[in-house]
Amino acid sequence: MADYARTGQVGPTLALLSAHALEDILRDWAFWGRAEQKPPPGDWTSWLILGGRGAGKTRSGAEFVRAAALGLSEGAQMPVSPIALVGETYDEARAVMVEGSSGLLAIHKASERPDWKPARRMLEWPNGARAYVHSAESHEALRGPQFAAAWLDEVAKWRLGEAAFDQLQFGLRVGLRPRQVITTTPRPVPLLRALLKREGAGVVVTRMATTANASNLADGFLRDVVGRYSGTRLGRQELDGEMIDDRPDTLFPRGLVDASRVATAPDDLRRIVVAVDPPASSSAGADACGIVAAGADGYGNAYVLADASVQGASPAAWARRAIGLYRRLNADRIVAEVNQGGEMVEAVLRQVDPDVPMAR
Repeated sequence: MADYARTGQVGPTLALLSAHALEDILRDWAFWGRAEQKPPPGDWTSWLILGGRGAGKTRSGAEFVRAAALGLSEGAQMPVSPIALVGETYDEARAVMVEGSSGLLAIHKASERPDWKPARRMLEWPNGARAYVHSAESHEALRGPQFAAAWLDEVAKWRLGEAAFDQLQFGLRVGLRPRQVITTTPRPVPLLRALLKREGAGVVVTRMATTANASNLADGFLRDVVGRYSGTRLGRQELDGEMIDDRPDTLFPRGLVDASRVATAPDDLRRIVVAVDPPASSSAGADACGIVAAGADGYGNAYVLADASVQGASPAAWARRAIGLYRRLNADRIVAEVNQGGEMVEAVLRQVDPDVPMAR
C-alpha cells in the first residue's frame, strides 16, 4: 500500500478486486492509521498533535472529523454536528483541510463523501452532518456560532492565535461531548505553551516525527531534506515536532516578552510610529515585509501596538497595509528601514499617500 501512496497504482493481487472492495480497503483507517494518529482514550477535551512536516498530522485531523461526522467516534451514538474547521486563513483551511491530498474530500469513500459548498464555506455529509470553515484571521466570525467538535490546523503560526482560540472555546458547547483536535508543527508561542501546561487536565498531547510516516514520503524528500536537517535545531522543530526554546544568545527571550505583555496600552501615548522593513523581493521564498506599530509614554516605556507584517506582498500591497495601520492608529509618522532602499521605500509609500510623514 505504500507503493499506492507514492504512485497511485496497486499491485496485481489488489487489481483483481472490484473498485468498491478496493476503496473499502484503501479507506480503512482503523487498519492503515498509525496508533498515534488515532484519538487517544480517556476523558479529554483537546487533543494536541505536535508533529514534523509530513508526519501525518493533517490526515489525523481529517480522520477525526470524518469519524465525528459519520458517528464513528468512540462512544458516539449519532453523527456529531456542527463541526468547526479553523485554519490560519480561509484559503489555507480550504486548500489543506478540505481540498488537500489528506483533506476531508480525499479521505472519504464516494458513498460517504461530503458535499463541498464553497459559497457557504460548508461541508455537508449525506447524513446531514455539517462542518464550517473559519479563518483565525477573522476570529470575530467565531462569535455566535456553536459547535459540537472542531479541528484547528497549524495553530502555532496563527497571527491572532490566542484570540481565535478563545473565541472558539466559547462556541464549543453543544452535543454530549464537545471535543477538538489541534494539529501543528510546534513553535514556542504562548498558545502552545498554555496548552502544554494543561496536559493531563483536559488536554492530551501526541508527538509525531516526520520519519514515522516515511513510507508515504518521497525518497528525495527523505534523502535531501530529512538527511540535511536531521539533528539540527531547525530539524528538531520541523521534522521531529519538538518545541524548541530560544537560543541562549537571543536578545529578547520569549519569556521576557510574555512577562512584559499588558492587556492594553495607555491612552495617552506621547508618540506612535509605524516601522516598515521591506524585503528585497515579493517572491514566495522572500522574507516578510515587517510592519510594526509602537508607541512611547511619558515615562520612557515603549509598547508594541500592532504587527501587520505580511509575506509575499507586492510593494503596493505592503505600502497600503502600512499606511492603513498608520491611519488606524493616528500615528505620528512612518519610519522606513534605510539599509533596504530607504529612498525607494519612501517613494512607494508616497504613491499611496503623498503627504504621509516619513523618517529614515
